[in-house]
Amino acid sequence: MNKRKIVYIVSDSVGETAELMVKAVLTQFSGEDIEIQNTSYVEDEGNIDNIIAEARCNEAIIAYTIVIPPLKQYLDQKAQEEGIVAIDLMTPLMSAFSQTFNKEPNLQPRLTRKLDDNYFRRVEAVEFAVKYDDGQDFRGIKRADLVLIGVSRTSKTPLSMYLAHKSLKVANIPLVPEVTPPDELFTIPKNKCIGLVITPDKLNEIRKERLKNLGLASQANYANVDRILEELDYAEKIMKRIGCPIVNVSGKAVEETAEVILSMLKKDKMKGYV
Repeated sequence: MNKRKIVYIVSDSVGETAELMVKAVLTQFSGEDIEIQNTSYVEDEGNIDNIIAEARCNEAIIAYTIVIPPLKQYLDQKAQEEGIVAIDLMTPLMSAFSQTFNKEPNLQPRLTRKLDDNYFRRVEAVEFAVKYDDGQDFRGIKRADLVLIGVSRTSKTPLSMYLAHKSLKVANIPLVPEVTPPDELFTIPKNKCIGLVITPDKLNEIRKERLKNLGLASQANYANVDRILEELDYAEKIMKRIGCPIVNVSGKAVEETAEVILSMLKKDKMKGYV
């Protein structure tokens, strides 16, 4: 009876990278029944001693992605003493990067997982911005990291999406004189709501262009100066009632406005408001 063949995967993180690499190699050895055993989050020499003992008994290979120098050195030393083949899957490539790009690696475990977590937070934030765009669902107000309010064409939607890519869950609510704002706006912390304002002439210009693109007459009430003044006055009253910070978006690109908002949030966080 043939002794089973085992590859031990050892990592100071999850071990996904090593497992993918080992599986890729195994595809080149069709017909071989090789078992993979994964040991994740190795943090001390005791863990390594156990793995070395098992590998010795099973005449196995160890493939590892350990970036903590003392643990890597200990594993290399113990494997050599016991005559075990231990393959370092990361150091050769990291060394090539260091020499070529003249930069030292962080040598911190679990950074890949952190990157993955950041990616999924951004995806979740973008989905949130889409779901709670333009007051579609007021339930998003209490769940949001930030709520943007303002009249039509104050860049609420593009700002929400831009901030979502910064991992912020943003809802936005249009302010219209004929529509009572949701009660939820007056129950959230005022620093979690941002009012967006714009000068009447700039808003008039933007709305006329919008009507032109839609093939509608520029004289429509939407771009009427008196109507614009009425909307802006109503929005300002709501913002004052909430007591929220206000940002003037006149002549600003979305990126500029976003940086102003992010700076405000950073200051609030430092003060312990967020």
